[in-house]
Amino acid sequence: MLDDANDTMSELKSVTVEAVTVKAAGDRYSSRVTTDLASRCTSKTTWPNGAVLEQIRIGETDYVRPNRTYIDKWKGRATADGKKQDIWSKVPTSRATPGDGLVACPREFASFGTAKKGETTTVDGSPAIEVVVTDKADKGGTYTFYVATEGRPYILKTVYKGADLDTTTTFSAFDEPLAVRPPAKVIG
Repeated sequence: MLDDANDTMSELKSVTVEAVTVKAAGDRYSSRVTTDLASRCTSKTTWPNGAVLEQIRIGETDYVRPNRTYIDKWKGRATADGKKQDIWSKVPTSRATPGDGLVACPREFASFGTAKKGETTTVDGSPAIEVVVTDKADKGGTYTFYVATEGRPYILKTVYKGADLDTTTTFSAFDEPLAVRPPAKVIG
């Protein structure tokens, strides 16, 4: 069942992915990505300290717009005011580095670990079945996939519960038209 859902998700032309992660210490960060699963996407990531990074990726070009808190975080200064910047910067995707908040547009949907069929439920009004996955490599972590039982077997939601953090990821806007364009005001 999960393999069929992964295949269905991999065939999508577009999807919106929203994730909220809560660390054991209580810190919470969130992200929203709308992607064609290839080379065009938009994202917005928000960190617990108020830092926000918006991104538009088109092919090999990133357009990024951080707020003041994000800029101060990376420059090692005290936070000024967290206000949104109105100007986007244009940079090549090759300048993206792990941990900088920028996302890649492709997303892999693959099975792992040991899957067990769970309860029937609903996700935002859509009938679904739980598929609970454990993996020996992730000691104590459990993934629960919620797979649609009507229409195509989309993954509607994934909940990860681990020792150090919990993440809830929802999927929506399956194959909806994707309007990813460069922003009007750009520097760089």
